[in-house]
Amino acid sequence: MTHRVLITAPYFQPVLPRFIRTFENNGIELVVPEVRERLSAEELMPLVGDIDGAICGDDGFTKAVLDHACRLRVISKWGTGVDSIDRDECMKRGIAVCNTPNAFSEPVADTTLGYILCLLRELSRLSCDVRGGVWTKHPAPALSECVIGLIGIGNVGRAVARRLAPFGARILASDPIAPPEPFRQECRVEMVEKRWLLEQSDVVSLHCDLNPSSLHIIDAEALSLMKPTGFLVNTARGRLVDEGALAKALERKIIAGAALDVFEVEPLPAHSPLCSMENVLLSSHNANSSPGAWERVHHNTVQNLLAHLHLQQ
Repeated sequence: MTHRVLITAPYFQPVLPRFIRTFENNGIELVVPEVRERLSAEELMPLVGDIDGAICGDDGFTKAVLDHACRLRVISKWGTGVDSIDRDECMKRGIAVCNTPNAFSEPVADTTLGYILCLLRELSRLSCDVRGGVWTKHPAPALSECVIGLIGIGNVGRAVARRLAPFGARILASDPIAPPEPFRQECRVEMVEKRWLLEQSDVVSLHCDLNPSSLHIIDAEALSLMKPTGFLVNTARGRLVDEGALAKALERKIIAGAALDVFEVEPLPAHSPLCSMENVLLSSHNANSSPGAWERVHHNTVQNLLAHLHLQQ
C-alpha cells in the first residue's frame, strides 16, 4: 500500500534526502511544495486531498483544511508548538497530532539571555555609535540591579530563570501553574500577578503558549503598565504581542525597546514600522537554532509519523 505524505516543515525539507530511503522502504510517496516559512490554510487546501500524513511546521491546519483532507491520519509537527493546528477538530476526526515536547528550550533560553544582556547593556547601540565615529558612554545597569519578569514559567521560562539566577537578577514570574517549590527556591523566582510583573520589571520576557487566553497578552494596556525604561523580549509566539500597539509604544517612548524573534506575520513584512526602529532587535524566528536539537527533532518527527501510520521505524 502506498501512503502519501506532505512535507511542509522548512527546517526538515533541506535534510529530506537523508530520510528518502526510510520513506521508500515504507512505500511512502512524498509531496514537497515550496515553502518559505509556513503555508496558510488557503495554500494547504489544494495539497491535502489525498495525503495520509504530514510533517509540518507552523502551517495553518484549520477546520477548513481538515475538511479537504479526507484520508489524513497523522500530523507530525516539526518542533513543539501546535497552536496552528486545530487539535479539537483533529481529535473529532481521529487524526493524531504529534510533536517533540521541550525540543528547543536550551537554545531559546540562550537567545533570550543574549537579548536581555544586549538590551540592558546597550551593546547594539554602542557598536553602531563606534562604527559611526561616535565615542560616547551610556549608563547601562548590571543584571544584578534589574528585575526580570517572565510571563510563562514552563520549560523555556525555567531554563531562562536558571541562566538569570547566577547573575543575581530579581526574577518575577506570572503563570497559572507555578513551578515546583524547590525550583523556585533554587532560582529565587517570585510568583506574582501579571500586572505587578509588568509594573516592576526592567525586562519583560514572554515564554507562554499561544492560545485564546494569551492572544495579544501584550497589548496597548499591558505596554502602558511597563516602565518607560523597560524592554520587551519575545522568543515565544508572534501573536502574543499586538505589533501595532508595540510599534506605537516604541515610537512614543512608552517603553525603551524590544527584541523580537517571532512576529504576527512571518517573514516580517519589509514595510513593518519595526524594521526602521533603532530601539528594536529583530531576528528571523531563529531562537531555536541548534544543530543538536534540530537533529533530535528530525528523527523524532519521522518516528512519530511512521508510528501513527503503523509503518516500520
